[in-house]
Amino acid sequence: MLDIAYIYGNSVAMYIDIVPNRNSPPAVLLRESKRVGKRIVKTTIANLSKCTPEAIAAIRMALSGTHVVPKDKFFHIERSLPHGHIQAVLGMMRRLGMEQLLASRPCRERNMVIAMIAQQVIEPCSKLAMTRDWHATTLSQELNVQDVDSDALYNALDWLLKRQSRIEKKLASQHLEEGAKVLFDVSSSSYHGHCCILATFGYNRDGEKLPSIVYGLLTDGEGRPISIDVYPGNTADPTTVPDQVDKLRKRFGLNRVVLVGDRGMLTQTQIDALKDFPGLGWISALRFSSIRDLAEAEAFQPSLFDRYGLAEITSEDYPGERLMVCYNPLLAEDRRRTREELLSATEAALRKLAAQVNRRTKTPMCADEIGVRVGKIIGRHKMGKHFCLTIKDNLLSFKRDPESIQREANIDGIYIVRTSESTDVLSAEDTVRTYKSLGQVEQAFRCIKSVDIQVRPIRHRTEAHVRAHIFLCMLAYYVQWHMRKALSTVLFQDDELDADRWTRHAVAKAQPSQSVKDKKLTKTTPQGWPVHSWDTLLTQLATRCRNTCRTGSGKTTIRFDQLTELTPFQAHVFELLEIKP
Repeated sequence: MLDIAYIYGNSVAMYIDIVPNRNSPPAVLLRESKRVGKRIVKTTIANLSKCTPEAIAAIRMALSGTHVVPKDKFFHIERSLPHGHIQAVLGMMRRLGMEQLLASRPCRERNMVIAMIAQQVIEPCSKLAMTRDWHATTLSQELNVQDVDSDALYNALDWLLKRQSRIEKKLASQHLEEGAKVLFDVSSSSYHGHCCILATFGYNRDGEKLPSIVYGLLTDGEGRPISIDVYPGNTADPTTVPDQVDKLRKRFGLNRVVLVGDRGMLTQTQIDALKDFPGLGWISALRFSSIRDLAEAEAFQPSLFDRYGLAEITSEDYPGERLMVCYNPLLAEDRRRTREELLSATEAALRKLAAQVNRRTKTPMCADEIGVRVGKIIGRHKMGKHFCLTIKDNLLSFKRDPESIQREANIDGIYIVRTSESTDVLSAEDTVRTYKSLGQVEQAFRCIKSVDIQVRPIRHRTEAHVRAHIFLCMLAYYVQWHMRKALSTVLFQDDELDADRWTRHAVAKAQPSQSVKDKKLTKTTPQGWPVHSWDTLLTQLATRCRNTCRTGSGKTTIRFDQLTELTPFQAHVFELLEIKP
C-alpha cells in the first residue's frame, strides 16, 4: 500500500486520473500536479490500470488522508442469517392481528404458535425440523424462541387446539356477516402409520390405498379460510353438513347465510334438513341422474342450447327451488371424448377376458368366475351401464348398448345449479357464478395439501395433535392468502380475477386476463418488476440478511447487527405488503 496523500504545499497535488481510450478500457493513472508560473504541469507517476477497483479505491482513500488498514484485521462478519422473508411474513401477521387473534396477552405459547405458522408459510417441515431450521434464519430471534424443543412445540399445539373455537369465532366476526355466502368443501389426506384413531379407510382423495383423515374447510365468499373440522377417514361428505349448520348458527351467531356446497355434499337429504332453518339458504347442483330425468320429462330441451347457454326453469319435483340449466359445448366435447376412451378401454379388457375364456377348454371357466372378473373390469371405468353382457359357463359375450350411450350423450355439457334463493337476492347468472366460486376452496386445498403449506405427510400420532396440526395449516393459509392478494401484481397469478369472476360469462370457460398473459410472456410487470412464483419470491426476500459484525479486538471488541440494504425490488414488495422494513 502506497503511503501517499494529497499534498497542498507549494501548489503541488497528487491524484488519480482516468483517461478514456477510444477502443480500449480507460487508463487509470497516478499523477502529480503542480503550478509552474501560470501553467499547470502534470506528471504521471504510475499506471494503475491493472489494479483492482478495490485497490484503486484504497489509494483514493489514502490520498484523501484516510488511515487505511486491512479490513480483516479490524472488521469481521461473524454470521449472516436470512431475514427478509421472515420480516415479510411476520410483518403481514402483525398487520392481520394474528397475535391478538391467538391470545389477547403475550405468552410463550403464543410466540411458539406464531413461529410455527410462519415456518409453515415459508418452508413446511416436521416440528423437530422446525426447532433446527429456526436457527438458520432470524425467526427464532424475532420471537425469542431460540431455546424451544419439539416437546415444547407439541405443548403449544395443545394450547392452540383449546383456543380453536374462540379463534374461529373471531375470524367469523371479522369476515362474515348476516346474509353472507359461505363456501364449504371436504378433502382428505393419507396417513402413514397405525396410531391415530382418526386414520381409517374410506374415500382417499390422494388416490392411495392407505387410511386417510378427512377435513372440511369453511371459507367466506372470497375463499378466505374461516374454520376447519377434522373427521375420521371413513366419514361421508354429506354427514359433515349438519356440523357446519350448527357452527354457523350457534357458534358464529349467524341467522341468515347462504351455504354453497357441491352436489356430493348438499344431497337431497341434507337440503331437506336445511329447509328446517328458514334463514339458511343454499346453492348446490343436481346429480347426473336427476338431470337425465328432467331432460326425459322434457322439463328443458337440450337441443335449444347450441352455444353457451343459461336458462332458468322450475320443476314440480323440486318445489320452492330455482333451477339454472347451463350448457357448455367444451364440456360436452370433453365428456364425449372421455366416454369414448373409457368405452374403448373397457371393450379391450373384456375382449382380452373373452379370449381367455375361449382358450380354457380343459378346465372351463364357470359363470361365477367370469362374473367376478367382469365386475372388476366394468367397475374400473364405471362403464357397465353402457354394455349388454352375456355370461355363462365357458362363455362371455358383450356389445355396446347404443340406447344407454345416447341417453347420456343427450345431456353432455349440461349441468344444473339449484338454489333456495329468490331472484331478488341472486340473479341466475350470479347464482351460477357463486356455485363456481367453490373452485376457491379447491385452490385452498391444493395449497394446504401439496403446493405451499403441505399438510402432508401428517407426522402426528394423537388425535389432538392431528387436529391442531391441520388447524395450524389453515392459519398458515390464512396468512398466505392475504399475502398473495397483496403481491398478486408480482406473482404469476391473475390480479384481475376477483373483479372478472363477477362480470364474465357465467357459463363459458374462464379465460385469463390480458395482463396475466403479458406477465407470463414477458416475465415482468408493466412497471418493469420481475414476476415470481411464491417460492422464488420468498427466496428473493431471503437474500436480505441480518449480519452479526465485530470490530476491534480484546477489550475494545464491539459487536453489532447490520441489515443488508434493500434492493429496489425488495423495497417494492414491502411497499405492496404495506410493511415498513
